[in-house]
Amino acid sequence: MFGNAEADLRQDPQWVKSSTGHFHRLVHLDPEKEGLSGVSGVFVIWHGGVNPQWIYIGKSNNLAKKFHDLGENEEIMDYEVHGGLFVSWSLIRGEFQDGVLSYLKQSLEPKMENTSISIGDGVEPVPVIAPGGKLD
Repeated sequence: MFGNAEADLRQDPQWVKSSTGHFHRLVHLDPEKEGLSGVSGVFVIWHGGVNPQWIYIGKSNNLAKKFHDLGENEEIMDYEVHGGLFVSWSLIRGEFQDGVLSYLKQSLEPKMENTSISIGDGVEPVPVIAPGGKLD
């Protein structure tokens, strides 16, 4: 998917996994237990199964509230039947969040458009490794 030159530029944003070393299932995530109240970061949601797909990307200044809201979003939750919905986040500094989102939007092509974020034309994409990815 990525050429060697692009792979060399990608940064590992340290996507969060559970204490067991697996990515969190969205339906089982307890954002407060994870310490996400009032915490800012970028997140990615995808479904597993036979044909895994990236579903939704975004950022929030309160990841706990955002994950509760997304858990109540029927359009997102409809993907749960396709092998489960998984989520990860990274505590990327605010000044880099739009650049990371720009890159993730281009490279992952999520199924759902996040209309709550707007990435201006002048935002330089910040290449990162996607959750579960690794350098080539």
